[in-house]
Amino acid sequence: MTASGGEERTVDIGRYARQTRFAAFGPAGQQRLADATVAIVGVGALGCVSANHLARAGVGRLILIDRDIVELTNLQRQLLYDESDAAGGMPKALAAARRLATINSGVACEPCVVDLNAGNIETLLASADLALDGTDSFGIRYLLNEWSVKHAKPWIYGAAVGASGMTMTIRPGSDGPCLRCLFPQPPGSGSLDTCETAGVLAPIVDLIASVQAMEAIKLLGGYEEALHGSMLQTDLWHVGWQQLRIAGARRPDCPVCGQRRFELLDGEGAEPLTASLCGRMAVQVSPAAGGPALELDRLAARWSSLGSVELHAYLLRLRRDDGLAFTLFPDGRALVSGTDDPMRARRVYAELLGE
Repeated sequence: MTASGGEERTVDIGRYARQTRFAAFGPAGQQRLADATVAIVGVGALGCVSANHLARAGVGRLILIDRDIVELTNLQRQLLYDESDAAGGMPKALAAARRLATINSGVACEPCVVDLNAGNIETLLASADLALDGTDSFGIRYLLNEWSVKHAKPWIYGAAVGASGMTMTIRPGSDGPCLRCLFPQPPGSGSLDTCETAGVLAPIVDLIASVQAMEAIKLLGGYEEALHGSMLQTDLWHVGWQQLRIAGARRPDCPVCGQRRFELLDGEGAEPLTASLCGRMAVQVSPAAGGPALELDRLAARWSSLGSVELHAYLLRLRRDDGLAFTLFPDGRALVSGTDDPMRARRVYAELLGE
């Protein structure tokens, strides 16, 4: 594939000497990486590894999208963060961007502390040549899939839980399938293991995300013929690999790539206002509609009698005496920690914001 428009970036070939000496890649591949933009959706376990590899490899621009903050339990597998990030409750996108800037200052890292949805995906991913899946939400994956097909831009699916994982590279316009071809409907609630129910060991995260990053490097470098062309599955506990070939698996009756119906992008079947977060006792609450940015400093003063208040440039946090922590972002989105009950989270949201 060819990177989207813009002036050619200058490449420090000396820095990437070991990479360009790989004959199949070479200086031409390195230049194409430098001119590319990648959106990483979810800078958690998978996203940290893939962002690390792509920044070190010299991808010119990374758009880092994540709605969450760093917690101590993340550090077991989310390699871009440290204890100070967790202690400060830093937004993952911001912490990742700061860390990557110390690794490769020549890469432009754009942190986006938002919840990717149908209302903002077109804007956030407008300049992306490729999207990498680092999310744990099938709803977001199906949304990414529609964006990919609509704009004829590839995305790379990835998932890891326990000691097993899978990944697939989706290229609209090829004879390969999109996500909806293989999975016409999202899995039912509770039908799949999650990191909360089954746990996750860090090496499987590294492996799956490394394959994702390698596929991205091949695509951005212009070497599509080297892609693995499969739904690649592996289990590191029992040490097994399986490649399910997907060439020719595209379905003519697929509602997305066959019929070009973009129900999620058009706002149909949107995600609910509340969403429990995988692996934690927390619920995200989002406003029903967009609005002006909240004045966090005014709210901080108003909440000062309700508990311990922490005001930062990018968030406001209230720690209440009942054990709940309420983290509010300028866009009106909030994380309610200390409960997994969506109704309770929405009630607290209404109590504090009056809506």
